[in-house]
Amino acid sequence: MAGHIVVGVDGSMPATAAVEWAAADAQRRGLALRIVHVCQQRPHSESAEYCAGALEAAAVRAHELTRDVKVTTELLSGDVINDLVAESASADSLVLGSRGLGGLAGMVLGSVGTAVAGHAAGPVVIVRAPSPLRHDRVVVGYDGSECSEAAMAYAVEQARARGARLHAVSAWQLPAFSPYAVAYGSLIEDLMREEARAARERVIPWRERNPDLVITDEQPCEHPVKALIDAAGTADLVVVGSRGLGGFASAVLGSVSHGVLHHVACPVAVVRPRAKEES
Repeated sequence: MAGHIVVGVDGSMPATAAVEWAAADAQRRGLALRIVHVCQQRPHSESAEYCAGALEAAAVRAHELTRDVKVTTELLSGDVINDLVAESASADSLVLGSRGLGGLAGMVLGSVGTAVAGHAAGPVVIVRAPSPLRHDRVVVGYDGSECSEAAMAYAVEQARARGARLHAVSAWQLPAFSPYAVAYGSLIEDLMREEARAARERVIPWRERNPDLVITDEQPCEHPVKALIDAAGTADLVVVGSRGLGGFASAVLGSVSHGVLHHVACPVAVVRPRAKEES
């Protein structure tokens, strides 16, 4: 895994929160911190000064919050989404604010965050605001898919670095039955027990491989987004795969990760598996 975290800044409050989160994560995990700002062409002559100022302010804040973390900065010029996706290729993770200066006030997650989370090469952490509370708990959505395996691996690393508990949510839903399915009540109950059992068993190998962590799990029979939103109420971080078992092959950002990003208040990490040649 790469030895640095990249955080994208634009001078907004969510971007400042992203810098604070990234600085703390770099400190915990012994990684360097790279701060980038993509300076797009603006109709104002002070554009370059603003871009340099936003980058400098972020660097100052990062230095205030860290001790021995190597902090570097770079001013980029180009397309924001393409530049940030390119940065993710060599980074441990990419951290962004939930909504930048160009976002609409009513939007929880801006278009840049949505696009980057769907196309980045590795984990993307979206930070909405500084958290006043600490729960010492990381929540991960886990359904056994390739993306959720990558999410679980990242969640394990985060929980270990924080000295936190790891809670795996394996939500599932019953298939649609006809109005006459009540006649097969025992079969439905058997199906529910089997789904819950299979979900529990998927977590066992992770618990065995990580005896130093407290790993708890639940298997609610409800929509995964609702289950993760409920679990997020006492979480410092929620980790999801970019696309789960229910995702369409052409969708780069699944409905569960999209729903969690728009409704969970704490930082959310969207993780997609690294390319095979990089793993």
